[in-house]
Order: sequence, then C-alpha cells, then structure tokens
Amino acid sequence: MYDIVEFQDIVPSSAAVDAGPLRRVARNAFPFIVVGAVWEAVAHFGLFPPRLFPSLETIAAAFVRLTLDGILPHHVAQTLLRLGAGFGLAALIGVSIGVLMGRSRRAEDIFLPVVSIGAPIPGLAYAPLFLLWFGLGNFSSVLLVAFVSAFPIIYNSWTGVKAVKEIWVRSAQAMGADDRRMFRHVILPGALPYILTGLRLGLAQAWRILVGVEMLAAVPWGLGWLIFGAREFLNTDVMMAGIAVIAIIGLALEKLVFQPLEQFTVVRWGMMT
Repeated sequence: MYDIVEFQDIVPSSAAVDAGPLRRVARNAFPFIVVGAVWEAVAHFGLFPPRLFPSLETIAAAFVRLTLDGILPHHVAQTLLRLGAGFGLAALIGVSIGVLMGRSRRAEDIFLPVVSIGAPIPGLAYAPLFLLWFGLGNFSSVLLVAFVSAFPIIYNSWTGVKAVKEIWVRSAQAMGADDRRMFRHVILPGALPYILTGLRLGLAQAWRILVGVEMLAAVPWGLGWLIFGAREFLNTDVMMAGIAVIAIIGLALEKLVFQPLEQFTVVRWGMMT
C-alpha cells in the first residue's frame, strides 16, 4: 500500500521558488544597508560638522543637481573616454607581451626584469615624468593609464601561459596541432582565467592612476578634477557624489563586462565555477 503524498508537498510554493532570487538580492544589498546606516548615524550624531560629513540625503541631492545641470555627465564622459583609451591600449599591449613572455624564453628574459622592477612603483610616481615628457592634457593621461595598468596584465598573462598544463600541450602536439591551432585552442583558453584576473587588476590600477592624474590638473574635465576642485570649496557632498559615480561605474564594468565574459568563456568551458 503506497502512501499518498499531497500535491503541495511535491510542487514547491511560489514563496519557496522566489526565495532564491530574493535571498540573493538581500545578501547583496545588506552591506550597503549597513554602511548607509552607519553613515547616517555618524552624520546625525554630530561627530563631524555637516559641511564635512553630509548626510546621504544631501549627497543624493548634489548628485541629482549635478546630473540635471549636465555637469556630472560631462565629467563622467571625459573620464570614461580616457579610461577606455588607456585601458584598451594596456590590454592590447599587456596581453601580447605577457603571452610572448610565456611562449618565448628570450622574451621572458628581456621583459620580466623590467616588469618586476616597474610594477611595485606607485603609479603616481610616474605622473610627474609623463606630464613633463608629454605635457598636460589627454595624451599624457592616456599614456600614463596605459603604462601603469599594463603591469598586472603582463604579469598575469605570463603566469597564465606558464600555468597551462603540459599534458594539454603534448596531447595537442600528438594530434598534429600546429602552432596557430595550439595557441588558439590550448594556450589561450588555458591562460584565459589568469588573463581575466590581470584585466581586472589592470582596470583597478587604471582607475586609481586616472583619478589621481586628473587631480593634478592635467585635464580640465573629469571625475578626479571634480573631486579635487570640490575639496577647495569644502563641497563634501559633491566630492562624495563623484566618488559614488566611480564606484557605480566600477560595479557596472564588473557586472556587465567581466562576469558575462567569464560566463561565455571559462565558465562555459568548465574551467571555473
């Protein structure tokens, strides 16, 4: 005699089905809620003057005002243009040099000492040299962003190529793969998780050095220039609005660029979870 199982025990309820996405949203929002609550507590208990530590409402009002006036979008557009040009150049050169180092011992002997010496130096230390060599403006800013952000991309690309399993290479050689197919089907997919990590680190470096060089008045527009200019007039709300935009753009690049790229490549290939 079989036990009769009720239909509601077999089919999950709508609440149970929706619990997964709701839980993920709550988990992602929880840190922001905590930080916002702490910020509001500090702002309202008078630990700092309101001029130096504005409330979230004041920051949001500054954000809306600058956006409606067109000031903030113009600063964002200028910064993103420099970031895209500098980081794109760094990605192209960095991945190429890193893969070449991983495949050629001679290239490794030439570039590795230079990368090992140049990478630990803070990016802002190069800024005065680039401003002297190439002058003020976009050209020096883009070159500096490309130069500084290329180091982690080169290093991680080189590490990724060196980390490709030897058995994969030997198996491809045994099946008659030439150098082109070897690179396309074995070396590049095997090194791609490291390359993506290098691109993430390079993008973080690009953000830091770009905002810093914009603060040095190398350019007339940009988020760094906006933040540094607001400091002179104690417009902390404007400064925080600019910082919030940088964080939002960084989060958007991670969610809309790197994660889909990972899902389409290394996760789809079963190399990452």
